[in-house]
Amino acid sequence: MATVTISETPAVHYGWRWRTLRRFLRHRLACAGLVVILLMALACVCGPWLLPFDDLHIDLRHRFAPPLTGGHWLGSDPLGRDTLARLLMAGRISLLVGFFAMLLSMLVGATIGIVAGYYAGRIGAVLMRIVDAFLAFPSVFLLLALAAFIKPSPLMITVIIAVTSWMEVARIVESEVRSLREREFILAAKMLGLSGRWIMFRELLPNVMGPIIVAATLTVARAILLEAYISFLGYGIQPPLPSWGNMLNGAQQYLMRAPWLALAPGLAITLAVSCFNFIGDGLRDALDARNQR
Repeated sequence: MATVTISETPAVHYGWRWRTLRRFLRHRLACAGLVVILLMALACVCGPWLLPFDDLHIDLRHRFAPPLTGGHWLGSDPLGRDTLARLLMAGRISLLVGFFAMLLSMLVGATIGIVAGYYAGRIGAVLMRIVDAFLAFPSVFLLLALAAFIKPSPLMITVIIAVTSWMEVARIVESEVRSLREREFILAAKMLGLSGRWIMFRELLPNVMGPIIVAATLTVARAILLEAYISFLGYGIQPPLPSWGNMLNGAQQYLMRAPWLALAPGLAITLAVSCFNFIGDGLRDALDARNQR
């Protein structure tokens, strides 16, 4: 009997993975979003090396060059810098800020949510009241307040966005853990004398990874929007380091003369955020245990 159990467990595990992948691949918008995000990331990583201009090259003779003129595929800005080169370099900053802000917020939110949901009682109540206190402040105002008092840099902007984005994750994880802590496999782990840390991070965490993964994709989209928002207002990434937000900030006074300066970063933000949201929708449907087809 032991041999049968060992041989069947991997088959069941891989079968669940295959069904999840198949359900995700049936979501056309999610697949398209994933392809677009991968292409955007590849372009931001490799693209600047393939262009004849770098993002800091100033050519005052070609100021406000329209797209597809003078070797500038997306035109140039008021200093003659190539818009495409700056757009791709800005994509590196914006996507990295979004990705690492997501990692930090998932780490903090998942940890607090698991601890609060597992222990409940006073510990859970105190932790969730802390979450409520953070949620009581509008995230945008909290973000701007922190950014105004801290020297802006990609690292600090990432930390600030993560500090204002972990509360929703904590609530999701806490509710999932509360529904799982009285299940048979948790009671069996307690009867075996396993520690609370082992139960939380080796038994409960794998069972709540579905909601965490979905929340992660949506948090990346939210972090990209927040970075663009505070950079547009002048509190985020500072020039000459480009980001999609500060490119929009620099383009607002030239909308009539050079509209491409605002269209390029605006479309990049819209495309990235929409694709991450599509991926989140696809993962939510694929990881839904009620969808067994």
